[in-house]
Parts: sequence; C-alpha cells; structure tokens
Amino acid sequence: MKRLFKILLYALGVVVLFVGIFALYIQMKGIPHYPVEMTEAIKTMQVPRDSAHVAEGKRISSMLCRECHYSSETQKLTGSYRSDIPKEFGDVYSLNITHDPTHGIGNWTDGELYYFLRTGIRPQTGAYVPPFMPKFPRMSDEDLKSVIAWLRSSDPELAADSHEFPPNKSNFLVKLLANVAFKPLPLPAQPIIEPDSSNPAALGKYVANGMIGCFACHSADLKTLNDLDPEKTPGYYGGGTAMLDMDGVTEVVTANITMDKETGIGNWTEQQFVEAVRFGKKPGGGLLHYPMTPHSALSDSEVKAVYAYLKTVPVIQHKIERYEEKGMTSKSQ
Repeated sequence: MKRLFKILLYALGVVVLFVGIFALYIQMKGIPHYPVEMTEAIKTMQVPRDSAHVAEGKRISSMLCRECHYSSETQKLTGSYRSDIPKEFGDVYSLNITHDPTHGIGNWTDGELYYFLRTGIRPQTGAYVPPFMPKFPRMSDEDLKSVIAWLRSSDPELAADSHEFPPNKSNFLVKLLANVAFKPLPLPAQPIIEPDSSNPAALGKYVANGMIGCFACHSADLKTLNDLDPEKTPGYYGGGTAMLDMDGVTEVVTANITMDKETGIGNWTEQQFVEAVRFGKKPGGGLLHYPMTPHSALSDSEVKAVYAYLKTVPVIQHKIERYEEKGMTSKSQ
C-alpha cells in the first residue's frame, strides 16, 4: 500500500510539474503571432467608395464598431475603456480606429482591413487579436466592403485623432484562450452572398450570426464561442453569459431567446420581438437593460427574419433570473 501511495504521489508531482511548465510557457509566450497570408487579390483590394456603400457601412458599423470604439470624451472612434467586459478578462480598452496614421488605422489598406476583420490577425505584425474582439468570417462580401468603405469615409467620428489608451495587458486567461481555444479564422473559400428576403429564416440566420453576431452574447459563455460554426456554440441562443452594466459593477445575465415557452421567448409575438430588438421595449412594459441596446438601424423586415430563424433553432429550457431595476422583483424571461 505504501508503495502504491508513493507511486501515486510521484505521478501527481509529475502532473503538477508539467502543468506548471505549461502555465509558465503560456505566460511567457503571450498572445500568439501567425504568418500573414494575404492573396494578391486581397493585397490589391480597393472597395467601392460610393455613397450607397458608405451609408450601408455606417448603418452596420453603428451596431458593431461604434458600440465599442466610440469615445464620449473625443466624440470620435478613438476607443474606450470596456467596463462591460467580464472582469475575468482583465482591464480591456478598445483601440483607436480613426484615420490617424500612427495611433489609428490611417495607414491600413483596404485589403489589410478585410484580412483583419475576417481572420483576427493584424496584417502588419501577425499578432492575433484576443477573443473579445469580434471577427466576421460569415459577413457577406458586400457588407464587409461597405464597412470598409465607411471606415475610409469622411465621417467626422473617424477624423484623425492621436488619442490613445494604454495598451491592453493580457492576463493569463486571455493568453491561454488565445493559444488553446481560439485560433485565427480561415479566409472564406467561396464568395459570401447575403440571402434575399424570399427565405426569411435564411436571411434571419445571416443577420443574427453573420452580420450582428447575436449568438455571441445569447449563448452559455464567451469562452466557448464558435465563430466559424455558431450552431456548435454551447447553449446556442439559450443565454446565460454574465455581462456587466456600463459602470462595470452590476452583473446582467443574457436572456434565453430560444422559443421555449417557459424560459425563453416562445410566448412573444413577432411584433413584440421587433419592438424589443429595435427599440429595447419589454413585452410586459419597461425597457431592456444594457448590455442589450436598441438595434434601431435594423429594419422591421430584418428583425422579423431573425424571429423566423429563431423559430428554427433547437429549443433550450434554461431559466434566467432576469435583471430588474432596484426596487423591482427579479423574474425569468
């Protein structure tokens, strides 16, 4: 028995040693770098700059880029402290994406922006962007080009500004996820075309997963997202991700938006869903709470399409204790 105990103790020591060595390796390595493999077509890409592309890019970016990169201090997209990011990821700042050539993206080419937004790899250095920066592997070619056209536009919020926050210092969890769980995404093998309105569920799936990325918040955990194949994300649309309010203090758990009648939105009408998504209105009265913000830039038809898609998503029975204002009772969705 003593011999067996010594063997087990030795084995445990070896395991602890290897875990310690691995942890030290991750800590020292930091955020990984990857080869930058842009095709000639991407290197020489020039997106259309016409008013239609710029306008559509602004519409899409108002729900994506601007949400994180807008600063009320500078009134430009110079970045901001992301108080709503769960504290387990450390202190996170969004970066300056104005036209400033040194502190922003003024020197980036259209192709570099395309490559970065698709893969998550910085074209200039090969550095991989941590998991809390969204990637867009499923956005249509036209929509992504529209976003780039807007980023190149004369919008005052994008005017060159040298304001810059301290660089993010990735903690061990972020380094571990970047090295083990999250990898750069491949460039699309085929053109990505947005479905038309003749198939509402397909269009809704595109809007929810490809354009806006609703699944990222309305699933089980930010650490287990599957950007390339969202349907494989644990707790897909069943909610449960613990987010923070704008002050970075109060925990707000994301809602189950599958069609479960008891714990999801199975009893919501299409119009109630439209009013919740576009204007932040709760079916029972009152307003939805941050981090859910009104998506008024979406059209009624786009939101109705998302509703049609959610009706096809496997139902998950997952009771979420919904956040309520002080003085009100917390209840499930």
